Amino acid sequence: MYKRGEEKSRVIVGVYVDDLLITGEDEQELARFKQQMKDLFKMSDLGLLSYYLGIEVHQKPGSITLCQEAYARKILEISGMTDCNSAQTPMEVRLKLSKRSEAPEVDSTKCRSIVGSLLYLVHTRPDLAYPVGIVSRFMEAPTSEHLAAVKHILCYVKGTLNFGCSYVKKKGAKDEQLHGYNDSDMAGDVDDRESTTGVAFFLGPNLVSWLSQKQKVVALSSCEAEYIAAATAACQGVWLGRVLGDLLDQEPEKVLLKIDNKSAISLCKNPVHHDRSKHIDTRYHYIRDCVEEGKVEVDHVCTEDQLADILTKSLGKQKFLEMRKRIGVAAVK
Repeated sequence: MYKRGEEKSRVIVGVYVDDLLITGEDEQELARFKQQMKDLFKMSDLGLLSYYLGIEVHQKPGSITLCQEAYARKILEISGMTDCNSAQTPMEVRLKLSKRSEAPEVDSTKCRSIVGSLLYLVHTRPDLAYPVGIVSRFMEAPTSEHLAAVKHILCYVKGTLNFGCSYVKKKGAKDEQLHGYNDSDMAGDVDDRESTTGVAFFLGPNLVSWLSQKQKVVALSSCEAEYIAAATAACQGVWLGRVLGDLLDQEPEKVLLKIDNKSAISLCKNPVHHDRSKHIDTRYHYIRDCVEEGKVEVDHVCTEDQLADILTKSLGKQKFLEMRKRIGVAAVK
């Protein structure tokens, strides 16, 4: 970040190797900064951002949309799935994959290449985070069962090539509040019975951060699995709050975290280690400190409105399409 003078003259710079993204409110300050960079380095001004690291950026008055349509088409071409039939969901409901699969082994190099490409696609496709995360667990010795799940994801990508994340500008401080959702399944991995954490953070109505990852310990109850997921969400939320405060040049605001398990909420607010929590690793009690210090506020949300649900399990068609729409993933027009 580069700052100069008052708030409106602040310039924000994102750097990746030799590519720079420059933004700010004052056009004169932006022009001055670009000229300074040109005086120091041999640089070209490519104008308004439209493409960056494989991500297509569509800017309109009041909204920005990110997608990776060209990259997704390239994945289909490399995998030989250009002419495949499209699917409406990325994974079959209640599908359970295992490392102990007795199905025939497949070309691990090709399978890893496809899954690695899909992992990069998740940068603008949170609806793919869970299924891609699941298949990535079996890359050591993939079988035809695992490859079939990968191909199902590709069939879904075929039908949603131009989908991406939309960001809409809305006025009012309330619309800009940072809030998150966290969820978990319970012992979803059939090999080691570890659960999956799903976390989604929104700035107003816009999804700005998401993750779907396997927990590192075995939870003994759904309450514990949700509590571990809440600790992960708290870490992410506090960091996002600091980044937002730095961008706005103000103190970080309290982050609202929405959980659909009342027992986990009680555990977050209870400073006493009782029989249900004394065995839990100390690092997962970080969320208690955040709640006590006022950095994080935990609140209950009903299961139907738990938007992180799409990051922890394969959903049925109607539920999946509803959740995908609610987290802001749609076709780019």
